[in-house]
Amino acid sequence: MDNFNLKIGKKLNHLRKKKGYSLSELEEISGISKSMLGQIERGESNPTIKTLWKIAKSLNVNFSFFIDEDTSTIGKITPESIVPIKEKENMYRVYPLVPFNKDKGFEIYMIEIEPGYSYKTGPHNIGVEEYAIVSEGILEVTVDDEKITAKEGEIIYFKADKTHIYCNKSNCMLKAYVLIYYS
Repeated sequence: MDNFNLKIGKKLNHLRKKKGYSLSELEEISGISKSMLGQIERGESNPTIKTLWKIAKSLNVNFSFFIDEDTSTIGKITPESIVPIKEKENMYRVYPLVPFNKDKGFEIYMIEIEPGYSYKTGPHNIGVEEYAIVSEGILEVTVDDEKITAKEGEIIYFKADKTHIYCNKSNCMLKAYVLIYYS
């Protein structure tokens, strides 16, 4: 069992019990099967990003709740020290660099998307904004039917209360830093 998976599982188990849900009740509100929820809680499964988003939304917590680390007064974060969350056979990877802190109201991720791959994510709550700072490659973001493209050094921002799609439009791996602001 992976230590990262165990940490997610313990947090899910604690939060589910704190909110008074059985596995069956959480299955009903999240759409994630009871057996999968049990495997996640035991640290036997590496949940996908979509699965964690569904669970977080169902339990009314932020996605980063499951990956939040204790913070010190001063520190250093490197992508190499973060275990990425992988999606679709490693075509899309998320590195939770600065987990959500309710006192600060934001979180920061580094994302990597393989050439030609798109990742669709559901809406956040009203008032949430996303800022994607492109470090390498060409990023196209689609919100509703509106598309915008940015290259290295440029920033795309949008209201994230609608379904949105991140797409790598370059021939190399896309790397971007995403700040999610909760107003």
